[in-house]
Amino acid sequence: MAVHTTSAAEAAAPTTRERILDEALDLFAQSGYGGASMRELARRVGIRESSLYNHFSGKAAILEAIVSEHGPASSASRLEEPRYKQLARQPAAFCRQFALDLVEQWSDPREHQFQKVITAERNRVPGIRAKFADQFYAREQRLMTDYFRGFALAGLVATPDARETARLFAAGLIYIRLEHYVMGAAPSPRAKVIEAIDRYLAFFLSLIAADKDNKKRKPKGENRGKAAPD
Repeated sequence: MAVHTTSAAEAAAPTTRERILDEALDLFAQSGYGGASMRELARRVGIRESSLYNHFSGKAAILEAIVSEHGPASSASRLEEPRYKQLARQPAAFCRQFALDLVEQWSDPREHQFQKVITAERNRVPGIRAKFADQFYAREQRLMTDYFRGFALAGLVATPDARETARLFAAGLIYIRLEHYVMGAAPSPRAKVIEAIDRYLAFFLSLIAADKDNKKRKPKGENRGKAAPD
């Protein structure tokens, strides 16, 4: 009896759930959430409409999954990966890796579709605005703050407030995105975006550089077991 072995192509092939989300993102971007039908989505995926409900309870659940897995959610998920945890004592390498990963995300056509969908639908579909805020503001900012707090406690950067440092870092990157991917008639060439990233990182890292004598500045609210002065 011949034994079937899974090829690399088969292993890399998207699952039905992944195909549903990819096609739904494209359909929502083209037709809007309200104008998209489950029947059309099933046709695009190549399955029966009833089969969609084996994976999602309905259209709202599909949109929630898109919000949970694309855009800011994918950015937050990266921060939990081993490759980022290995940079927990390398603030410059951490910041550059995060920025370069964002450039790749910004250049992905699916990211453009996601932003179009979420801009149009986050105020129309119950629960989507809250989920989007949770993925972007709460989860990503919490993880980013933890990294900068670790850098500060290790004496690798100087900052009185890790949370505000994380917000400042993110704000500069958001502005670069607006300038090079959103506001112009066409996205800027990659080389120009990388140049802007490098210029910003050099400035940002100079702001939080550790003292020359390598004294640790404790992040705001971190007493590390010591009594506060009178």
